[in-house]
Amino acid sequence: MVSANRDVLVAIAGVFYLLPGLIGTLALPKPDMASGMTEQQMAQAFTKFYASAAPVLLLISLPMLIGYLTMLVVMLDRDRPTVGAAIGRSFRLLPGYLASQILTSLALSGLWVVVVGALSLAMPPVAAGFVGLLAMIYPLVRIMLIGPEMVVARHSNPIRAIMGSLAATRREVSGILLYFGPAMTLFMVIYGMVTILVTVILANAGNGDAPQLIGEAVVGVLFAVGYTYFTAMIASTYQQLGMSTRSDASLFE
Repeated sequence: MVSANRDVLVAIAGVFYLLPGLIGTLALPKPDMASGMTEQQMAQAFTKFYASAAPVLLLISLPMLIGYLTMLVVMLDRDRPTVGAAIGRSFRLLPGYLASQILTSLALSGLWVVVVGALSLAMPPVAAGFVGLLAMIYPLVRIMLIGPEMVVARHSNPIRAIMGSLAATRREVSGILLYFGPAMTLFMVIYGMVTILVTVILANAGNGDAPQLIGEAVVGVLFAVGYTYFTAMIASTYQQLGMSTRSDASLFE
């Protein structure tokens, strides 16, 4: 999928993934960190940082969501739309997609609180929180095809998209995890190694905005490439599962 649409995906990734990340790097305030800070002070510093950076982070996330939906349109729409048409489709789908994310986030947050509360009765709170996060992997996998469902079905109804994702991933969670798990692990290893390498190079390059911007650009390019392949994996998963589900459902419509 990536090879077949390489030129288009490079342009989309550059505009909607790389560029917003670089703008955010320049616009976001830096956490007020200092050597010798206690864990509580570090937690307070990060809390203050995210509170002040929330508007910028929200603005950055919107173009990334549009880029995600645009890539799905490019890879899944059989009419082979132009980039402009794909972007237009993405803007029309964005309100419904945001609504689906809000609904699923509220549901998952409530479920996580219930799970952690129940586990806290039998284990320490920290362990309960960690196990609760692991338990959230299953419902997260079940709703990961919401975007492709909206793109292929050509609707922005969040409830229908959620139900379509649930139908497509039924009894397929283990296979999806075997598909995504190794790829995401590999990306995390490469991302960590590149980040460490860039940090070492910047430490020897001296102070200044130029080295810092170059380092952020390198990491940003890696993120854009990784997210492009992640989107392609989402699209290919829907081709394998969601398309057949829709074909079966059409027999009863």
